[in-house]
Amino acid sequence: MLNNLRDSLQPHLEKIGKDFASTGISPNGWSCIGLVFAFVSAFIYGWNVEFSLIIGGIVLLVAGFFDIVDGQVARVSKKVTKSGGFLDSVFDKIAEVAIFLGILVGGFAEPYLVFLAITFSLLVSYTRSRAESLGVKFITFIQRIIVTTKALKEPVVVAPKKIIIKSKSSARKKLSTKKKFTRKKSSTKKKSTRKK
Repeated sequence: MLNNLRDSLQPHLEKIGKDFASTGISPNGWSCIGLVFAFVSAFIYGWNVEFSLIIGGIVLLVAGFFDIVDGQVARVSKKVTKSGGFLDSVFDKIAEVAIFLGILVGGFAEPYLVFLAITFSLLVSYTRSRAESLGVKFITFIQRIIVTTKALKEPVVVAPKKIIIKSKSSARKKLSTKKKFTRKKSSTKKKSTRKK
């Protein structure tokens, strides 16, 4: 489902990447701009004035948009690097912690809920990095559980086919030996009748 959504949005994302790449700002520059907007959103949440929840949410969406832009600019301008990917993921984590801190300071959530949110956020990042080190690319924490569960539920098809083939061949062998035995038996009967 996520892959289908990504495929349908890809032409629009490429256009965004081309438009923003034409400004001459590097992908890391757009990552920095996204981080600045995330800090502004966190500040608005922490300030806790009238409509700060709505305004902070809108600014957070802008930060998320620039998080998309940096990756698309990197692809379009063919500047995809490991250091850029590393910087982007670090900036994402800094932005998340800042947002959660703003929500906590603004009093929009209980401290234990903010703690749980940060914990799960770090767990997702950790499981993703461990998965990538094991050769599994870009699967989230929950998706990996779902994929593994589905794989465990799937029946093994290869083993029964081999057993069926073996049983057929063994049945053929038994049948051929039976035919040989009956031929021998009939030939011995014929010989014995001839002798009489």
